[in-house]
Amino acid sequence: MAYEVEPPKYVRLAQTMQRRIEDGTYPPGTRVPSENQLVQAFGMSRPTVVRALELLKRDGWLESRQGFGTIVRGRPEVVEQQDRRGREALERDESQASGRLVDVGEVPVPARIASALGLPKRTKVLVRRFLVEEDGEAVELVSSYFPAGLLEGTELDSPELLTGSVREHLEARKKIRFDHVTERISARLPEAGEAELLGMPDGVPVLSVLVVARDASGQALQVSDVLLPADRQELEDTYRLN
Repeated sequence: MAYEVEPPKYVRLAQTMQRRIEDGTYPPGTRVPSENQLVQAFGMSRPTVVRALELLKRDGWLESRQGFGTIVRGRPEVVEQQDRRGREALERDESQASGRLVDVGEVPVPARIASALGLPKRTKVLVRRFLVEEDGEAVELVSSYFPAGLLEGTELDSPELLTGSVREHLEARKKIRFDHVTERISARLPEAGEAELLGMPDGVPVLSVLVVARDASGQALQVSDVLLPADRQELEDTYRLN
C-alpha cells in the first residue's frame, strides 16, 4: 500500500512562493517580502521561512543582491543540451539501453535525497538502480528515487525492465508533467557496493550528479544520483564573458 507523505512546512512554503512567482504575484526583478512579512503572511516560524528562501535561492527562483536584498529571478531557465546527465537519466529506455537493472526495492531515503524530495528522514522510498555499460565496462551507476505517492498505478516497483523512459512512464500513468531539472555535482568516495558495481579500485572517488526533476510548481517527482568514476571523466565548458 502506498502512503502519501506530506512535505515539510518549508517545502510547502517554497512551493507556494513558486506559484506566486509563476502567476505574477511576485514579478521577476522585484524584491520578495521581508522575512517578518512572510512570517506574518503565512503564519510560519522564522526558521521555516529562512529554509524556504534558501531552497528557492538554491533552485534559481530567487537571488541575493548586495544592497538590494532578495530578488525574484523567475522560473529557472532550462538549458537544452543533449549531453545533460539529467536528461539521459530521465529519458533512458531501460529495455534498449546498454546495461542492466541491478536493484529495485524500498530503502530508507538517504539524507541528500530526502532533502531534494522534501521528505522526513528515514522515510521509505522506492529506488531503481541501473548500471550503464559500454563494451562490457561499467561507466555509470544511476540510482533513481521516487516518493511513495507516485507508485500506485505504475510499474516502477517491477523488477522487469521498463519499456520507454521513466519520464514517459510517469507522465502517461500519473498524468503529470516534468517541467525542469536541477543538477548538482559533487565528489565523494563510493560505498563498497557502488565501487564493486563500477569496478573501481580502492581510494578512487566518484563524481555524483544529483538530478532533481520537478513539475512546474516545483514539486520533486524523481531524484537520480548518477555516479561516474572520477578517473574516467573530463569536464569542459565554453561560455562568453559578456
